[in-house]
Amino acid sequence: MEGIFTYIGGLFSLHHDNPDHVAILMAIHLVLVALIIILITKMATRSLRAVPTGTQNVMEAFLGGVIAMGKDVIGEEHARKYLPLIAALGLFVLISNLIGIIPGFESPTSNINVTLTLALVVFLYYNYEGIKAQGVFTYFKNFVHLGEMHPAAKFAMSLLMYPIEIVSHISRIISLSFRLFGNIKGDDLFLWVLLMLVPWIIPITPLVLLTFMAFLQTFVFMILTYVYLAGAIAIDEEH
Repeated sequence: MEGIFTYIGGLFSLHHDNPDHVAILMAIHLVLVALIIILITKMATRSLRAVPTGTQNVMEAFLGGVIAMGKDVIGEEHARKYLPLIAALGLFVLISNLIGIIPGFESPTSNINVTLTLALVVFLYYNYEGIKAQGVFTYFKNFVHLGEMHPAAKFAMSLLMYPIEIVSHISRIISLSFRLFGNIKGDDLFLWVLLMLVPWIIPITPLVLLTFMAFLQTFVFMILTYVYLAGAIAIDEEH
């Protein structure tokens, strides 16, 4: 967006009014987020201790929270199984959200291309896990549960319900990507307007609110991924 200043854009003379420069800026911010995540994980695992301290303590608390989050949704065994995926997504989304709160930086998650890619990863992975757990035929057959009814009526209802269910699954891509993109983009615009109005004094309350929203959107993305995985690998209605 024209007029938004970023340190990286100023360093490399990149401007938001040039589409090519926007893509380059976003790529650089993505690399920056990746480097921050690598640095955090290196610090957490550099000297592992039985009684964790510092970064190791924070990361263990984070991983424990991810497992606790998934335990009620998908069971502890599966929560641990999918921990690497959920934790990696959570770290990426959280750092991407938080970096945009710092004046002079931009959230990668404020770009629809980034959030759409994340949503596609989740969509493809939970469908793969569903097919792997149930088999192709059973997985797609369980898209619709019609119960006991006359075969002719069941066939007619299937013709109606299957397209609806397929559209519902595809809409999850839109839901995941646009929810995260819209909220973070809105937060970035809010901060931009705030800095235009009061460039020398940054009010603490709005920054606290933006930080809360960054954590909240990360939680929503992670819990929805767990929910989609739970629905995909469920073998029968009791699960």
